[in-house]
Amino acid sequence: MTSANKRTVQRYIDGFNKTDHDQILSCLTDDIEWTVFGWFQLTGKDAYDKEIENEGFAGSPRITIQRMVEEDDVVMAELAIEATRADGEPVRMVAGEVFVLRDGLIAERRAYLIQLRENAFK
Repeated sequence: MTSANKRTVQRYIDGFNKTDHDQILSCLTDDIEWTVFGWFQLTGKDAYDKEIENEGFAGSPRITIQRMVEEDDVVMAELAIEATRADGEPVRMVAGEVFVLRDGLIAERRAYLIQLRENAFK
């Protein structure tokens, strides 16, 4: 049986796959903190909403949850990501993401993101 916290993360990822701002934002606390290590950090729903669609990319990403584990109010997800850059170039990435939940909503997202250039691990 999937926990409520895991269902929130699944709904959040589904929203990104559809670029559904309302669905994504409904999964977040007002004071959400989002860190993509090596790239950026932001705080708050307004800042988050502006980053959902990044001018460097076109269309919706395809994010697949490989697995999730949970302890208390923390969900760790292993993700496979396919996206298209604004210039049409496809990009593949993998991510380890930590979702910290408060009262059933994502209060913090910490992403460790690696671009794949050759195969499934490189």
